[in-house]
Amino acid sequence: MQRKVIQASVMLLIFVASVSAFGASGEKVKVKGMITSRTGETLIVKSVEGNVTVVLTDNTVTKDDRGLFGLDKQKMSDVVLIPGLKVDIDGMSDEQSRVVARTITVDGDDLETAEMIQSGLHPTAQQVAANVQALEAHQGQLAAHDVQLAAQKENIETNQQNIAANKQQIEANIKDIEENTQRFTALSEYDVRRQATVNFEVGSTKISVKDQIELKELANTATSLKGYIIEVTGYADSTGDAAMNTKLSEDRAKAVVTYLMQKGEVPVRHIVAPGAMGEYGAAAPNETPAGRAENRRVEVKVLVNKGINGI
Repeated sequence: MQRKVIQASVMLLIFVASVSAFGASGEKVKVKGMITSRTGETLIVKSVEGNVTVVLTDNTVTKDDRGLFGLDKQKMSDVVLIPGLKVDIDGMSDEQSRVVARTITVDGDDLETAEMIQSGLHPTAQQVAANVQALEAHQGQLAAHDVQLAAQKENIETNQQNIAANKQQIEANIKDIEENTQRFTALSEYDVRRQATVNFEVGSTKISVKDQIELKELANTATSLKGYIIEVTGYADSTGDAAMNTKLSEDRAKAVVTYLMQKGEVPVRHIVAPGAMGEYGAAAPNETPAGRAENRRVEVKVLVNKGINGI
């Protein structure tokens, strides 16, 4: 009798292990990695185990753990989930071996870096390479001084060590920049299906009636597509200081996002993080009133993954 009980227990353990190994539907799952692609409410997250498909729902909570020990939890909108962002995901597996996200934790600092890279504000690898060349030239000059100033040889050797350390740091920076650039190669995989430009009065975030009509038409086009996302980027003219213009461009982008959600009935999970470019990325010269009027704008694009379009 005891032997039969032992055999039954062993068989039960084997069954449970097999179910766990194959990730049964409804099982709790944790995923840690980086978003490499986003199509509507579906994310592709690259983890150490490989690519994982993550599904967003109306119940998905996105947050940033701030403060000492991460105790200050700040809820965020799904619009921040852009390609290149590092995430920690808690969810449940479904019958298609996907992860239905319950909570997604992001790093605010990483989000800021991701948004800057996406907006084109990061330094280029060519710039850093030029810095490396300048340091190498400086190193050659120090070698010449070493011959001329034998009495200061010890100091020069110290300088050479510092330059070597700086060169290693710059090479590491080059690697980081290359990796960050690769993080957003997925953005080139999207096809622009419709776009609109919303213009604003000086210091205003109010959307005109004409532009409201255009945004509604854009929303109708978007919601009829499969796996779409909407990219929103705000701009300002050069009047005033740069910080004020950046804030104004952000408020304009948020106004467009709010209109698309409320009047266009676009779910927030289909809108990527609104960009705030401030006075950078001018579409026309700021020296004339007409040029400044053209620069007070928000650009809106409806994007669909080319893989879905069969391109």
